[in-house]
Amino acid sequence: MKHFLKLLDCTSEEIIELLDLADQLKKYVKEGKEHPFLKGKTLGMIFEKSSTRTRVSFETGMFQLGGHALFISSKDAQIGRGEPTEDTARVLSRYLDGIMIRTFDQAEVETLAEYGSIPIINGLTDLYHPCQIMADLQTIREYKGKLEGVKLCYIGDGNNMANSYIVGCLKAGMSVSVATPDDYQPAAHVLEFAKAYGNRFLLTNDPKVAARNADVVATDVWASMGQEEEQAIREKAFAGFQVNTDLMSVAKSSCMVLHCLPAHREEEITAEVFEAHANEIFDEAENRLHAQKAILVKLMA
Repeated sequence: MKHFLKLLDCTSEEIIELLDLADQLKKYVKEGKEHPFLKGKTLGMIFEKSSTRTRVSFETGMFQLGGHALFISSKDAQIGRGEPTEDTARVLSRYLDGIMIRTFDQAEVETLAEYGSIPIINGLTDLYHPCQIMADLQTIREYKGKLEGVKLCYIGDGNNMANSYIVGCLKAGMSVSVATPDDYQPAAHVLEFAKAYGNRFLLTNDPKVAARNADVVATDVWASMGQEEEQAIREKAFAGFQVNTDLMSVAKSSCMVLHCLPAHREEEITAEVFEAHANEIFDEAENRLHAQKAILVKLMA
């Protein structure tokens, strides 16, 4: 594994190996055991989209691993302001040991990987959010004791989270059901990928059909960064796609709830359901740190 751009690039074995490493690194933190596997290494973090959790978790992770994280904002970087991504990749490869980028276009991440000579990590694009899914898989395995045979239901927009859930969960041995409005389905190539998994995947426009007997219910905001102008249109389209007690009634009684945050209470999820599952959701948020550290060690150690 040279880069971490999307879960489509990973084998099932690589995903499980990363999860096992994430568990070990988390154990080191809980035991107060130092683990400077990246001593002397520097990670450049390019942010064309802002994020509290992504920045803090990657910076903290590099510190705990003995390395250094360098924050590069959209105001500081020339990428996207005249300098070709190809040139940015080749220049930064001379200074850094790895790059994490959080941006809009997946093609930009792929170009960095093609022209750079150091590992590239996708911190989020409009198409995929692979780091978040690794944290979610770690959390599910902690609560359920396994991934094989577990059913995850995703409710909401067929966005980067939906795309990544479908790929990551299927590759990890899970079943996946997705409920989206007809005009907001996941990416066509992701749905094509899912066809190979037969009855382990379901796409529907009925949230209750998707949530029936689910072990995990996951959701995300209806309007992500850059979609604010169509917020009202989306709210109308997603009416009926809220994670609430009525929806949860058809899932298993032991069902857990995940949300990548930030959560808009009373939109995609009610405050009642959110608070009932807050421990799971904030364990999920914490596991961003441990899962991303595993990716950093795998690529940069």
